[in-house]
Amino acid sequence: MDSNYTEINLGAVNRIRDILLLQHQTAAVAESVTAGDIQSALSLAEGALSFFQGGITVYNLGQKARHLHIDPIHALDNNCVSERVAAEMAVSVTSLFSADWGISVTGYASLLPDKNINELYACFAISYRSNIVRQETVYAQKAPPRNVRFFYTNNILSAFLKQIR
Repeated sequence: MDSNYTEINLGAVNRIRDILLLQHQTAAVAESVTAGDIQSALSLAEGALSFFQGGITVYNLGQKARHLHIDPIHALDNNCVSERVAAEMAVSVTSLFSADWGISVTGYASLLPDKNINELYACFAISYRSNIVRQETVYAQKAPPRNVRFFYTNNILSAFLKQIR
């Protein structure tokens, strides 16, 4: 299994820190499937207090609607996993934490055949000053859920790094 599935890319985290500090910008995170892994990764950067505003982990429709103002009807139709839900989460977390950048993710770290979820994927979005600048769906290979979460986290950190450059 490659390192994207087994460890957080701290090199990407430190490059994100350097760019955000240079630009005097901040970031906040809204997570579901990654359960706080992106927040944890950003907090590991030296000087995280200077660029990382914080984040929120929300698993279910009720909490996503209450705290991040996602459209509950659309979310219900998609089990809270869609690029639209991710976009709504990213915009809301930017406002909630008064950040320049918002990063969000929602998806599946394990298969759910009873819900017809037969592949692993996550939808993520990046907002800049409350405008969506990137949204995407990432697919993972079958692996233990923790490893799938690392895979999503590393892919999203890499996408964020490309976006802020």
